[in-house]
Amino acid sequence: MKKQLLAFLMLVAPAVGLASSGEVHLDKANIDPTNQESLQLGAKTFVNYCLGCHSAKFQRYNRLARDIGLSEDDVMQNLMFTGEKIGDHMDTAMTRGDAKNWFGAPPPDLTLVARVRGVDWLYTYLRSFYRDDSRPFGVNNVVFPNVGMPNVLWALQGEQVPVYKTETDDDGHEHKVLEGVELEEAGVQTPPDFDRTVRDLVNFLAYMGEPIKQQRKALGLKVLLFLLVFFVVAYLLKKEYWKDVH
Repeated sequence: MKKQLLAFLMLVAPAVGLASSGEVHLDKANIDPTNQESLQLGAKTFVNYCLGCHSAKFQRYNRLARDIGLSEDDVMQNLMFTGEKIGDHMDTAMTRGDAKNWFGAPPPDLTLVARVRGVDWLYTYLRSFYRDDSRPFGVNNVVFPNVGMPNVLWALQGEQVPVYKTETDDDGHEHKVLEGVELEEAGVQTPPDFDRTVRDLVNFLAYMGEPIKQQRKALGLKVLLFLLVFFVVAYLLKKEYWKDVH
């Protein structure tokens, strides 16, 4: 229980620090949770690039068939590669022991990551890795400094390098400050295509955080419409019942 609490605090703490500092600009994800093609492409990217290390243990494969416009055969043929059953959770094959040995700590589950971090944070984070030879995996991140995660999407994006600017503090000392990143070596996707890939992935992560969000919103509109109609009926009944009361 203590290990689970520690892992959760490690996941949330950087987001709290970012919210308090307000120094890092977050790009707008502009996701569309009603776009099933985007959700399908996001699911494909998640399975191919994220599920090897991160689990989504509160999401079942067969739910994808109901929610994002895929059949169970589509899910089994395109999103399941290690002999899982259609009703299984989307769990990683990597054991917690191996994850601890390789990464120092098991990578966090991503089912609720969009609700913890926010879609804009995820969209900016996944596009903000840059080369840093001092880090264990050779990369760092603008949004999440000293991140312990490799840039798993580097083949798609290419390699980015940091851009620094010089600032002078109140004591007259000069310091190099990270200003941004720039693409040094192109990947297999163009920058607009890579942005679209990340947007689809974030869209899927947001869906996993609350699969019934669209149904909930649709039901809420129906409830509000019912209350509006009921109010009119109740008001007319009130006038009818009280018309002779002086």
